[in-house]
Amino acid sequence: MDTDAELRIDAPHRELLDQILDKWSLSVLNELCERPCRFNELRRAVPQVTQKSLTSTLRRLERNGVIEREVVSTRPVAVRYRITPLGKTLRHPIDVLLTWATQHMSAIAGAREAFDVREEEAGR
Repeated sequence: MDTDAELRIDAPHRELLDQILDKWSLSVLNELCERPCRFNELRRAVPQVTQKSLTSTLRRLERNGVIEREVVSTRPVAVRYRITPLGKTLRHPIDVLLTWATQHMSAIAGAREAFDVREEEAGR
C-alpha cells in the first residue's frame, strides 16, 4: 500500500461520505441492492430505524443520486425506492471496507481493549 501519497478528504467528500456511510444508509442500500422497496418494506427490513430517520436517510440518498423515488399510481398511491446505476457503483467500495473490517476486527478489538485498560489505569 502506498502510504506516501497525501490523503486529503475535502469538505464535499467528507459530507458525501458521512451521508452514504451513516448509521442507516448502509442498511437501506443493502436492502435496495436486492430489490426495489416501498417505505414500509424498508421499515420492516430495518426495524431499529425510526420513521423520521428513514425518511431523512431516503431523502439524502435520493439527493445524492444514489436512489430514486417512484410514485406508483395505485390506490392508495404508493412510493417505491430503487437503487440507481450510480448507487450500484457503491457496492464494490463498500464490500472492500467490510472485508477490511472483517479481516482486522480481532486486532481492532484488541486495540480497543488495550486503550480502555490504559484509560482506566490513568483514572480518566
